[in-house]
Amino acid sequence: MMPRPFCNATLPLMCAADITNGSRDCKTTTGIPKFSRYISTYTLLIFAIALRCVVVGDGAVGKTCLLISYTTNKFPSEYVPTVFDNYAVTVMIGDEPYTLGLFDTAGQEDYDRLRPLSYPQTDVFLVCFSVTSPASFENVREKWFPEVHHHCPGVPCLIVGTQVDLRDDPSVREKLAKQKMSPVRREDGERMAKDLGAVKYVECSALTQYKLKDVFDEAIVAALEPPAPKKKSHKCRIL
Repeated sequence: MMPRPFCNATLPLMCAADITNGSRDCKTTTGIPKFSRYISTYTLLIFAIALRCVVVGDGAVGKTCLLISYTTNKFPSEYVPTVFDNYAVTVMIGDEPYTLGLFDTAGQEDYDRLRPLSYPQTDVFLVCFSVTSPASFENVREKWFPEVHHHCPGVPCLIVGTQVDLRDDPSVREKLAKQKMSPVRREDGERMAKDLGAVKYVECSALTQYKLKDVFDEAIVAALEPPAPKKKSHKCRIL
């Protein structure tokens, strides 16, 4: 397999979940994390430190598209609720290999009892909402943070605003205006992140890949350096 350009990345990696879904390519980048050198896939898989990242949020806010676009460099042409197969993205931070496991979840209420089964051993959560959906933004506060912190107290969370390419779309603004609403602003997301104690607020577009890589770079940093004002277990539990 020949290397190909991809969001600052070019080394073909084949992880367990990549066999039928392709793989994310990797190369040296100036950001964090970065690939400091080429090494064999076998070495990466055997010695990499595993990090688990779970993505939560309302249905139809773009969670699956976020993951597909990041791992395959392709934006899905139609919406299919939570069909993303789990991926393992291997990166080098300094001289240490890390494998970031990415886990999609279903946001619909029908899955409220089943969804927490994917939470144990999570190292970082991405709590997503669409900037075009004020309701999904409010659910970050009303539903998703309470759920995550109930099952996984102390595990770091990032709030992720998705679909930012539609924030200034005239048709989106017109539709929201009819309901006396407007798209969620960056400062609103930053304020909520501060109020809820999230690691930080980040936003991106899966369609244009604007700031997409930054989301997962920040997730890795948060997983490796979680805030710990109190000595509590960072492992999840099922009650």
